[in-house]
Amino acid sequence: MRKRFGFDFYRNMRIRNKLSLLIALIVALSFSATLLVQQYAFSIYDSQIYSKSSQVLNLSSSAIEAELKRIRQISYNVTADGQIQSLLKKIANPDTSDYDRLLLRRDLVDRLLNYTGTEPYLLSIQLYDALGHENAAGNVKALNDAKIADLLSRSDEAEGEQVLRYPDESDSALVTARKVRAYEGTDFSLKRLGMLVIRINIERIVRENAPAEGELLIRSGSDIVYPVHPAFADVGLDEEESRNGSGYFVGSFGGERYFVSHIESGNSGWMYFNLTPFNQIFERIIFIKELVVFVFVGLLIVVIAWGFRFSRSLTRPIDDLIARMRLAERGNFEEANLLSIDTASVPRDEVGLLHRSFRIMIERINTLITENFKSRLLVKETEFKALQAQINPHFLYNTLESINWMAKINRQPQISQMVEALGFLLRNSISLGDPLIPLREELGLVESYVTIQKYRFEERLEFETDIPEALLGRTIPKLTLQPLLENAVNYAVEPSMSPCRIVIRARESSAEGLLLLTVEDSGPGMDPRMLERLRSGEARGQGRGIGLLNIDERIKIAFGEAYGVRVESEPGQATRVTLALPAEDART
Repeated sequence: MRKRFGFDFYRNMRIRNKLSLLIALIVALSFSATLLVQQYAFSIYDSQIYSKSSQVLNLSSSAIEAELKRIRQISYNVTADGQIQSLLKKIANPDTSDYDRLLLRRDLVDRLLNYTGTEPYLLSIQLYDALGHENAAGNVKALNDAKIADLLSRSDEAEGEQVLRYPDESDSALVTARKVRAYEGTDFSLKRLGMLVIRINIERIVRENAPAEGELLIRSGSDIVYPVHPAFADVGLDEEESRNGSGYFVGSFGGERYFVSHIESGNSGWMYFNLTPFNQIFERIIFIKELVVFVFVGLLIVVIAWGFRFSRSLTRPIDDLIARMRLAERGNFEEANLLSIDTASVPRDEVGLLHRSFRIMIERINTLITENFKSRLLVKETEFKALQAQINPHFLYNTLESINWMAKINRQPQISQMVEALGFLLRNSISLGDPLIPLREELGLVESYVTIQKYRFEERLEFETDIPEALLGRTIPKLTLQPLLENAVNYAVEPSMSPCRIVIRARESSAEGLLLLTVEDSGPGMDPRMLERLRSGEARGQGRGIGLLNIDERIKIAFGEAYGVRVESEPGQATRVTLALPAEDART
């Protein structure tokens, strides 16, 4: 009982008192949350460092590896270049004169310039022909005999694969070499034509792709790939860390502590190290903690100031609003009494009064909306039945015309089949049952209509259906396919002396969420102006048809504005009419 009394007392308090209590609670909770956030910041310190450093190192190492892989492909393209292969073969030919070799080597250098001129990371391309002569393009730096001999020996052993020479004191470029073998045209002897040497500006690649903060060190085993003069050459991994391939540790270098994250490249096997000053990262964490405290203190000051101001100004506007709502209650809604008898559950403060008055307004508006919605449904249903009823005389007229023509010309017992088909059509069209029927029943109407028209046009009418068995149970508006088939007969079969093919297809479009029913004929098609009149509903089917607008309106009434009829046609080509219906069954 005492607990219930305390709860009722709080509910019936003035808003100003409630706000004062709420502000005091916010102050206490906010300071508690500030202390918890500070402790949490300390606990996630290590994980933040590892996450950020690993992410940056992954991105930079991937970017560097991508550029080196692209340059590797360029070196392969140079060795496979048909023009370069041809020039090297001619130079190696012992019957070629010295003057001709001079001209050939000039052409070879021109060809190499096409590669160096478009690649910012290539310092030079040096191609040594079979006679040992250097053909170079770009910012060339001569290699000493020892380097050439080393690259030549290793490239021969690699059998066309790329070999690397890391930067050193004499040359800061990363050097890649590849044996040039003959396989151009019909020559697949793979004999040695020369050696391709490419000098790569590894400094620029790292500068443009490595993280701006910290130092990057690239190692291949015990060899240092980058930089030439490393400040942290003694960075290494123990046996367990080497097996993991990636991770982090804290080390001291030059009397200063560094956070070192490392990752092994799966492509080249190189190990990438990123060294960031430990104190620099710690200062950022301190800044984040101070920023959090500052935000909380500022938020508390703003909330307290706003709360007191709000508590002083809230009551008066609410009272004014209640007075206006009571005036509205005594206006046009005096006869309605929608308040519940039990008002004990409604609070007795200003918000409770606002709630009761507002509920009266909402319930009355809801009543008006419900009545209006029912009336609109009644109008739509009436429109739907009126549109459907227009089709009956259309069927009767065309069918009787076909029967009359058959009776005068043939006078055969087959007329009974036409009469049976006509009766089936009339029974289904006149029926006022469910306006939505399965596709299987609609096809029965279509087949009855085709039976009648087959006797009229004989071999001139070719009719097919391409409808999956799974779609035959889908519901569609009644009498939608038969008028489309009749239009195809009138506009395609009747004016043509040659056979005309009409196909009804059905498919589901998962991308659009639609069931698409298509009636396509091989008739003469329509010009753009006639097509536009047909889409707008101006064309009336030679004065007798209901028109596509009727079908389109019935589909929209049944399923919504997103569905309807689509028409595609060009002069001299087929005409295609598509019904866009919901993919899901309308009865579900």
